[in-house]
Amino acid sequence: MNRARYDGVAEWYDRTFASSELAIAPRETALRLLGEGPGRLLDVGCGTGAHTKAFAEHGWTVVGVDISADQLQLARERGIEVIQADAADLPFEDETFDAVVSMWTHTDVDDFSLLLREVMRVLRLGSPFVYVGAHPCFVGPHSYFVEARGVPVLHPGYWDTGRYTDAPGVSPTGLRAKVGGVHLPLGRFVQSFLAAGLTLESFEELERRAYPYTLALRCRR
Repeated sequence: MNRARYDGVAEWYDRTFASSELAIAPRETALRLLGEGPGRLLDVGCGTGAHTKAFAEHGWTVVGVDISADQLQLARERGIEVIQADAADLPFEDETFDAVVSMWTHTDVDDFSLLLREVMRVLRLGSPFVYVGAHPCFVGPHSYFVEARGVPVLHPGYWDTGRYTDAPGVSPTGLRAKVGGVHLPLGRFVQSFLAAGLTLESFEELERRAYPYTLALRCRR
């Protein structure tokens, strides 16, 4: 398997984002939308396992999947069962899970529609999928919004889709300068869930700051 983009920066990412103050509200939102276990839960793009551990503490039997070996090492140190795999090709049988959750993945994977296709496949009929990620209107190549503080400074490029590494919205010391990012405008982002066959139940913008940097959805197969 090729070296993943987060290999080499996993500890920095865990310290700066996954275990920081920025992670609290998104994690609480995911837990609220997901609800309590029991059941078998898949965390797609589990990263360092900081969020995955919280799901396990709420009654779920959790399996995490990520492509980064360095991030998975930290997840294992947290006691999480994890598998190294591509989110576009999950190593599970159809209808295996009672719930699926994914956080911060649409800005990392090259084709989010493939991830959603796999989520739809491994979910049992009627089961929920909870997604929490960056708000496309205020986080992306067009928006300079460091640590989601203050007022975002917008530039042209909102309608540009695909992977970027250098853009007006990229802080030279931030995450995207290290691993790059993928941008989907809001409409295309939402439509990708519907195109996968998921039924949208809830859509939220987190209101903890003056401008939202995070949105959350709950869908059902």
